[in-house]
Amino acid sequence: MEVVNIGTRRSQLAIAQVDSIVKHLQTFAPGPEYRSQVVSTMADENQVKSFQDFNAKSIWTEELEKLLIEKKLDVIVHCLKDVPTTLPESCTLGIICEREDPRDVVVMKTNSPHKKLQSLPAGAIVGTSSVRRKAQIMRHYPHLICEDVRGNLNTRLRKLDAEDSSYDCLILAAAGLKRIDLGYRITQYLGPEDGMLYAPGQGALALEVREGDEKTLKLLNSLSHQTTTLACSAEKSLLKTLEGGCSAPVGVHTDWEGDVLVLHSTVTSLDGKQMVEMSMKHEVTTISEAESLGKDLADRMISQGANTILEEIRAGLR
Repeated sequence: MEVVNIGTRRSQLAIAQVDSIVKHLQTFAPGPEYRSQVVSTMADENQVKSFQDFNAKSIWTEELEKLLIEKKLDVIVHCLKDVPTTLPESCTLGIICEREDPRDVVVMKTNSPHKKLQSLPAGAIVGTSSVRRKAQIMRHYPHLICEDVRGNLNTRLRKLDAEDSSYDCLILAAAGLKRIDLGYRITQYLGPEDGMLYAPGQGALALEVREGDEKTLKLLNSLSHQTTTLACSAEKSLLKTLEGGCSAPVGVHTDWEGDVLVLHSTVTSLDGKQMVEMSMKHEVTTISEAESLGKDLADRMISQGANTILEEIRAGLR
């Protein structure tokens, strides 16, 4: 029997995600035996270091890609937002799956009288390790304090709820909470009206395969989702043009108006004092058109100083 080895990161969320992919494939592409393999990545191994302090752009993917290239894996299941904008030459993103809710959310400490960011008092502590979320909080909620919180979702929630916890709330991705049945913890969904845009590709799973592996791609084809692929292609093209990397303070929000894709983006300095915010829309029916929209908006943002903000951040990390 043909065996298809599917790799993922070592976390409850990653394992739940790969299980859902395997279940789908067993139904819609029966025949092969689908085996999931769990691999520790650089970011899994170091649960203390802030994301900002990792210089590598592939902190979530490098170890998995090595196994894919060596043919020890046939497929890698990623959160698309964690995938670098440039992949190894012999690897390709074959499939983007239907998107879960891409928004960021607030999770308040158990028994907190507060539900929303807007109601938190000055000096309240927001737990997040995301550079983008911190920058947006500093911009729109300068009276709040951001502190790093690392670990998988359950670990972060335990840190939030601990009696001696300093955190008042966490900012997390809705998709991750929903995928492991923790959606009930969400107290507020965040959007552009709150000054909080999500990461390019957030909420979507991506399947990475070896370049030219048509046989595996054919097996995975039923997982592909057209509108998600187009929206995320625009978002990731914008990020690539900005040379942001997946841990840069670049926020996006996409909406469809029929076949017209509306792309809204922000680049925010780490202290929140500078921000470039722009939107653009265009009819998008192909990946090429989606990527052009992302590139065009990024070029316009660069002309308004977005690259200066990102260059200053990169210089500070060297």
